[in-house]
Amino acid sequence: MPDVEFWYDFASSYSYPAAMRVEALAAERGLALDWRPFLLGPLFAAQGWRDSPFNLYPTKGRYMWRDLERTCDALGLPLARPEPFPQNSLLAARTALALDAADRPAFSRAVYRAEFGAGRRIDDPETLAAALAGLGVAPGPALARAVDEANKAALKTQTARAAALGLPGAPCLTTPDGEVFWGNDRLEQGLDWARDHPSAERGPT
Repeated sequence: MPDVEFWYDFASSYSYPAAMRVEALAAERGLALDWRPFLLGPLFAAQGWRDSPFNLYPTKGRYMWRDLERTCDALGLPLARPEPFPQNSLLAARTALALDAADRPAFSRAVYRAEFGAGRRIDDPETLAAALAGLGVAPGPALARAVDEANKAALKTQTARAAALGLPGAPCLTTPDGEVFWGNDRLEQGLDWARDHPSAERGPT
């Protein structure tokens, strides 16, 4: 079983820098990651929100975009605010989930680079096809798998599990002993916890 689950929504602004750095941080600590795309929309709807809280509360939104600028600048990441925000992440999430686990991290980073690095729309199949082709994955079959009924159901199940785990947003890390760490600025803390609090669920190391 992977040591840590990394939960992310492609529409989530802070998931962009998190996705770009979480794998290296985990490797430094000898931890494996399971990349878990899900949808924030149903979690927000359960709280009565029909939009991103960064849009619902303009002061939060202004702060977030300035904070993201500082964060990306410190990491050497390009930042281009996508329009509209948030993007419709349904097809991207379905596509990521349809891929082999080995291809999912690189695909996810490519989508984030296109969306928040270049301002491209991720509800456009051509954006996703370019990300797939860049990995050497045939876009046609991958996008067809993304929209088959079994994969659609799998994403619904994954999103329901995120709600059951009590995820407050994205990105999140969940550890085998049930801890939740929310935010790009909690990656190190979450990974340190997973390293320092071994769980019986991991088995021998």
